[in-house]
Amino acid sequence: MGPSGYRMLQLEGSHRLLRAWKLALLRFAVTLDESDRLNVAALATELDRLSGSARDSLHFFRRTSIHLCAAISGQQQNAEATLGDFCKKIEEPRLRFAFAAAIGMAQLEPTPVRIRPKRNPDLFRGLPARGPASL
Repeated sequence: MGPSGYRMLQLEGSHRLLRAWKLALLRFAVTLDESDRLNVAALATELDRLSGSARDSLHFFRRTSIHLCAAISGQQQNAEATLGDFCKKIEEPRLRFAFAAAIGMAQLEPTPVRIRPKRNPDLFRGLPARGPASL
């Protein structure tokens, strides 16, 4: 396998791990169980290791996990804002709505629906009518 193939596997693994971390946060929001919080922390440590920030004293995923778990547990003053911001960053609509429901967010703005442009009624004006299709 060449260097680009290895890199693709790393990226795919990172995306899976990131999704697993979000799912672990959802599970903790539902159960509030200490073992689920520890699972979030373990996944965050692994994400920090993969991103190369494991040696830093301020790990992004560990720090974010600590804030989110504290907010979910109700141990943070600005919990609603913290959880709302995180929820808005979840790209997958089903996961975002599940997380919003688990944390008790009242109303989540729906994902914007693409509006199909209206057909111009004059688009085919002046063209001869087609006959029945022949096979």
